Amino acid sequence: MAESGEKSSLVDCNVLVAKALVRAGIDRMFGVVGIPVTSLANRAVAHGIRFIAFHNEQSSGYAASAYGYLTGRPGILLTVSGPGCVHGLAGLSNAAANAWPMVMISGSCDQKDFGRGDFQELDQIAAVKPFVKFSVKAKNISEIPNSVFSVLDHAGSGRPGGCYLDIPSDVLHQTVTESEANKLLDEAESSRKIDPIKNVTKDEIAKAISLIRKAERPLVVFGKGAAMARAEDELKDLVEKTGIPFLPTPMGKGLLPDTHDLAATAARSLAIGKCDVAIVVGARLNWLLHFGEPPKWSKDVKFILIDIDEEEINLRKPYLGLIGDAKRILKVLNKEIKDDPFCIGRSHPWIESITNKVKENVSRMEAQLAKDVVPFNFMTPMRIIRDAIAGLGSPAPILVSEGANTMDVGRSVLVQMEPRTRLDAGTWGTMGVGLGYCIAAAVASPDRLVVAVEGDSGFGFSAMEVETLVRYQLPVVVIVFNNGGVYGGDRRNPEEISGPYKDDPAPTSFVPGAAYHVVMEAFGGKGYLVGNPEELKSAVDEAFRARKPAVINVTIDPFAGAESGRMQHKN
Repeated sequence: MAESGEKSSLVDCNVLVAKALVRAGIDRMFGVVGIPVTSLANRAVAHGIRFIAFHNEQSSGYAASAYGYLTGRPGILLTVSGPGCVHGLAGLSNAAANAWPMVMISGSCDQKDFGRGDFQELDQIAAVKPFVKFSVKAKNISEIPNSVFSVLDHAGSGRPGGCYLDIPSDVLHQTVTESEANKLLDEAESSRKIDPIKNVTKDEIAKAISLIRKAERPLVVFGKGAAMARAEDELKDLVEKTGIPFLPTPMGKGLLPDTHDLAATAARSLAIGKCDVAIVVGARLNWLLHFGEPPKWSKDVKFILIDIDEEEINLRKPYLGLIGDAKRILKVLNKEIKDDPFCIGRSHPWIESITNKVKENVSRMEAQLAKDVVPFNFMTPMRIIRDAIAGLGSPAPILVSEGANTMDVGRSVLVQMEPRTRLDAGTWGTMGVGLGYCIAAAVASPDRLVVAVEGDSGFGFSAMEVETLVRYQLPVVVIVFNNGGVYGGDRRNPEEISGPYKDDPAPTSFVPGAAYHVVMEAFGGKGYLVGNPEELKSAVDEAFRARKPAVINVTIDPFAGAESGRMQHKN
């Protein structure tokens, strides 16, 4: 502490946290304030960090996780102690499952009162343990700078993920002199250590190129790990120089345009079922890719996995694993290929088979989309939305897709032309992410419109956050496919309706004709209720032009949907 007569002013812990975050390049924060973190939020704002205040920690946690993905820098979630921390676990676990960089900072009870039943008491370090790469409790103000830098560095290094910083309320009230604060910050900053990313060897690169060159039916598969690595230019180079067709995972869509001649999305079953060598870039062989196993994949397929995490390579046991940054590895691969080029021609049987299948499946889908079905099915409004988005050109809107049937149909119909412009339920199939993702996207990319296409069930998880959209005047248009419930309301067979509570609404049912658009209007945003093509076209065009918070409530035939869970691919 300062000696007697020293003029230096005092800096409290809240200010020190804010200063450390700013030094680390943090300029956005999401959360819900209250005892003991309100002052921390205010101090962060005073130091140049934009704080986006939500109604609940679940949505703000989803926002922080998506912000980390979209920007490549850890998204920050601030919560109160106890239940606030528990609610924030939704975001942390989502970040862990999707491998996105995120840090949750929570206040906690006074250290001397822990174990005595203090206000919102919880062993928060234990609570977050299953969902984080790294966690730390700052037990004294002197530990703050090191703790802040540590959680940020762990969140973004190697395979990204969630990290946690616990700051007890007594620590938040501690002070140091300004000179001591600067010294702590300088020392912590100079001691930061980030593990270097492993470089692949020349032998590994040579083996990969040899395998690709000899392949008869090669396929490039890429996911959101490639998007995180900003590897779109290198992927484009690889695909176009070699002529190899490509298949993106749902959130890999847009790294190369969906309309690219070598896109195999509309021939997915053929592509993965017949390929003999698959170069998988930043995508895990989990349920989204059928674990890389028969019967979806050939039993003889050879995988070249490019992943930043050695544990992932060891788990999947591919024919060849290349550990490191996807952008860097692809750059080396492309350079070696350039020195001794090869290319599969468009007349190659493999390319012709995929091209023909794509044309066949797209033609079949377009025939369905061409029909104006009223009452609306899922296809007709999805086509209208697709065409309206296409009309906006570049920069393309960021699309947030959430729901069961709504997300499934949207994945096939809606077109992604630019990188990192699609957010959906992701690796974990998480429902409730919609409005949080919308807010993150609008904050991360203020030059882009954000368009959410959501089922009414998905929208309901976070619908109150439309007030947050209005409060910050974010350019977000939420389109709700309203079919009266989960999958489409009451879909039970007569024999299923029995028991003493048989007259209750079905577990899948919501209030028929719910006026979701009025919720937005209640906060001063724009609401639309539509039920036919002309009404939807008019609403979408007006809302897109306005770039203001809006909800378009689209009435869907409740019998149009079906139960949905795992991804269904019929192409």
